[in-house]
Amino acid sequence: MDLQPVTYREYTPTGEEFITLVESAGWHGVTEKGSEQLEKALRQSWLVVSAFEEDRLVGMGRVISDGIFQAFICDLIILPEYQGKGIGAGILNRLLKKCKEQDILMVQLFAAADKSGFYKKFGFEERPEAAPGMRWVGRDSV
Repeated sequence: MDLQPVTYREYTPTGEEFITLVESAGWHGVTEKGSEQLEKALRQSWLVVSAFEEDRLVGMGRVISDGIFQAFICDLIILPEYQGKGIGAGILNRLLKKCKEQDILMVQLFAAADKSGFYKKFGFEERPEAAPGMRWVGRDSV
């Protein structure tokens, strides 16, 4: 595939556009929220950067943040046929630049097991064993 120039801009995808990206990544359990709820979630992001080839949305990433102390990078998704072409790096650079401009102290993310090397190139490190990350799975506990 001949890649046309990719443009990046602050653009929040619609719920349907987000579902297309999520399904292309094979993420399970996300689309059940429905396009309206997913769009609402995206609109509450601190920053969303999207990549376009002409008018086609080919990737996105976002930051959830308080804008001062904590930021969480999530939903960095590139359509499979566009992966390996530097688009993810282009999006991540823009997300991190904004975090750096705001002097946010803690910038964190979760990475798929096979993607940690990608993030290490941008200065991320795995959490130490003495301070591992956790996620809530025992929803019946409250």
